[in-house]
Amino acid sequence: MKITVLGYYGGYPTATAGTTGFLLEDGDYHLLLDCGSGVLKVLQQYLDPLQLDSTILTHYHQDHIADVGVLQYYWQLRQGARKQPVLPIYGNTEDPLYFASLTWPNATIGQGYDPEGTLKLGPFQITFQRTIHPVPTFAMRITDQNGKILAFTADTRYFPELAEFAQDADLLITDTNFDHTKTGKMWHMTAEQSGHLATQAKVKQLLLSHLPQQINHQQLLAEATQNVTGIPILLAKTGLTIEI
Repeated sequence: MKITVLGYYGGYPTATAGTTGFLLEDGDYHLLLDCGSGVLKVLQQYLDPLQLDSTILTHYHQDHIADVGVLQYYWQLRQGARKQPVLPIYGNTEDPLYFASLTWPNATIGQGYDPEGTLKLGPFQITFQRTIHPVPTFAMRITDQNGKILAFTADTRYFPELAEFAQDADLLITDTNFDHTKTGKMWHMTAEQSGHLATQAKVKQLLLSHLPQQINHQQLLAEATQNVTGIPILLAKTGLTIEI
């Protein structure tokens, strides 16, 4: 499995980088995981979006779906050979209005996933864990045909069940939006919590994503690393590619 970072900020893009999105590839299968602001522009540097096999969304906050609309326009208006007749976009059905918007005539079709089941997309087997976030949000555990595992927390505060869900993953991508100074209600994790989760889950590698714009990322890396031994920890950046 190859994972390419297309966007990694939470909330809003900057002049140089977009919000959450990843391209997952195994063989000739191409899966877009979340589609935040700026993701489509970066995706085109690596793959013609008409060659996507499917897209899957963790939840319907705009920093994870802002480019879904322009992806639909791309499929509607762009001339060229399509990998699929229409692009399936998988999402939860708990918000009927947003889910309905995933279908765009002759371009995309919304497909609901069952958070209690297993979804098979090409070479990928995907299971889900509901997270703690203001809207229905689902972490994903994605296993490829060689048994390699990507665990993605999606947006969430820390809770112990995440460690079991991510257990022994080859790569864990965490929502890391805060440093140690954060107090009060939290809908995202601190860098220290991300490191703690990686240790508890005994993952092989940790990628910090959903990063804040106004906190030094090297500081976040240091805080995530301070109590972690033997697990490589990386900061997400546009175009970073990891093969597991």
